[in-house]
Amino acid sequence: MSFQALGHGITVIDTDFIRPGFDAAYLIVQDGRAAFIDCGVNHSVPRLLEALAAQGLGPEAVDWVIPTHVHLDHAGGAGLLMQQCPNATLLIHPRGARHMIDPTALVAGATAVYGAEEIARTYGQILPVPAARVREAGADETVQLAGRPLRIVDTPGHARHHFCVWDAASRGWFTGDTFGISYPECTGRGGRYLLPTTTPVQFEPEALHASVERLMAEAPVWMYVTHYGALGGSVEAVQALAVQQHAQIDQMVAAARAVQAAHPAPGPVRHQALRAACADIYVRAWQALGGPADPARIAEVLFNDIELNAQGLGVWLDRGTRA
Repeated sequence: MSFQALGHGITVIDTDFIRPGFDAAYLIVQDGRAAFIDCGVNHSVPRLLEALAAQGLGPEAVDWVIPTHVHLDHAGGAGLLMQQCPNATLLIHPRGARHMIDPTALVAGATAVYGAEEIARTYGQILPVPAARVREAGADETVQLAGRPLRIVDTPGHARHHFCVWDAASRGWFTGDTFGISYPECTGRGGRYLLPTTTPVQFEPEALHASVERLMAEAPVWMYVTHYGALGGSVEAVQALAVQQHAQIDQMVAAARAVQAAHPAPGPVRHQALRAACADIYVRAWQALGGPADPARIAEVLFNDIELNAQGLGVWLDRGTRA
């Protein structure tokens, strides 16, 4: 099944982006009203509506579509989903609103990273959302879903147009990419393995550290990550994941600076060195939790993330940003 109930009226939906267990959207239902947090890409929309129908609800019951940020694996299907949900308002970070209304620049930026052929194959046509149906969320604002408060908190570090959503009912954060990545395969005897995401082009380590701490200030029990699923189950389990996140951000920054010292000029040599440095950090961290003994298996699971994180670190180095 492409979706699973998590309790507290929350359903996790596999968007079928890239591979199973890679990219999630979340459905919250409260007293017959619904909200989607992140929505995958265009071909994900039927899955979202299927999960909604399983709750006995139609598209007219959706009050909110809430992408955590405008990267296409989180918001690529927003325009099509909004077409299907006539009563919904799209809630978005102020820095991202214009990209939902006119996705031209968003598509161009993604094309620069992935290439035009990949964008067309994976995402299809990114549809605009009418400006009248878009609402910008303040830096610390609460909206209501049938009386259930959903608090929006600005969380830069992965992207400047990123926010997270606090659900007091479940004591959980919908974290997008701020709290990192942990696929279902990322398990070991010591628990779930989590790694940061520095996907191009707005990685800022100081801001990411601060955003993680802002999330932890609520003593969350659950972290609903887009890649992938509900993590935690206790305050202590979430705290252990935050420790992993902070440690690896620092390790990646130190490794990137070491690579830059050895290879000052951007190019394929430096990029391959950044890839190797990222892979080494992730292999050691996952194996420390009792993960796969074979580094090649870890590199296989995390192939996309190693590549994109190396790209993001390269962009950060080229900006001359200081952690």
